[in-house]
Amino acid sequence: MKDLVAAGFMGMTIPREHGGPEHPVLDVVLVIEQIARACGITGRIVVEGNLGVVGALRQYGTERQKRRYFPWVREGEKPAIAISEPAAGSAATDLATSAEETPGGIRLNGHKSWITGAGTSRLYLVFARFGGRPGAEGIGGVLVERDTPGFRIGRREFMMGLRGIPEGELHFEDCLVPRENLLVEPGDGFKKLMRAYNGQRLGAATVALGLAQGAWERAIAYASERRQFGRPIADFQGIRWKLADMALRLDAARLLIHRAAARAGRGFPDALEAAKAKTFAAETAQEVTSQALQIHGAAGYGRSLPLERMMRDARMFAIGGGTLEMMRNLIADHVLPTRADWRR
Repeated sequence: MKDLVAAGFMGMTIPREHGGPEHPVLDVVLVIEQIARACGITGRIVVEGNLGVVGALRQYGTERQKRRYFPWVREGEKPAIAISEPAAGSAATDLATSAEETPGGIRLNGHKSWITGAGTSRLYLVFARFGGRPGAEGIGGVLVERDTPGFRIGRREFMMGLRGIPEGELHFEDCLVPRENLLVEPGDGFKKLMRAYNGQRLGAATVALGLAQGAWERAIAYASERRQFGRPIADFQGIRWKLADMALRLDAARLLIHRAAARAGRGFPDALEAAKAKTFAAETAQEVTSQALQIHGAAGYGRSLPLERMMRDARMFAIGGGTLEMMRNLIADHVLPTRADWRR
């Protein structure tokens, strides 16, 4: 984290009036891809140090919230988004964590699960249901600091890949948060939160792309050097076609990501473009890392090379940040005449 801060990679999107360089989203994804070529976890930290909660704060935060939390990010804080619950994963509008407005502040009760950065993050953007109002209209977003009384970090869930950041549970037990920590009100709050989440989604697509690019580069180098039957294995058509197909997928994924990022400017990516980019990049990462490992044979399957790690890491992006199935539903909502407004 100290190295990322020193390099200026945390808080790249923070406005100049709050001490940041105010880089556009395209600059951020260029940095994320290069970092993720070597380490998906570090790329993921850079995503969350610039997009997601940071984007929501930039767009919706009060001046007080920005003055308090943007310096945290510039010093190395990775804010966490707390949406998922045991009974509300893809069905985010079914969440049950409650928010009750009281004279002393907002009282939270509930249980979050699979939260990236649980325990290591100091700041959490918690999606909660206000006043028991059903559906998307009842959901708003509250900023909760880690040391708030009534807020407890629960069990860590040990995952298949991306092990460098904990995934864990959050518990809110009469957790009283100051009213001034409300980031978005219920009503159209869920729609606003989802718009901000498009940045996080595009960042996840970029980490997947970086992992795939790094694996492909290793496969190119290995196929050029590894000799069997008296010649490099890159001379065999079966290997050549694998490498060519990988190159095609990488370029297509990159173009989808760059289109969404360029059109976002310094705001949020379009929901449809972010969904397309994440879907294609996640599938590309699974395919490319798998084929790169295959080209390496037994050496790729061993732990002395990073291919098995890259393949495990890539698998998460078909699930986290919106499953491939939900992404296809979102895409269909945009291309079909009837669609859910909150997903737009």
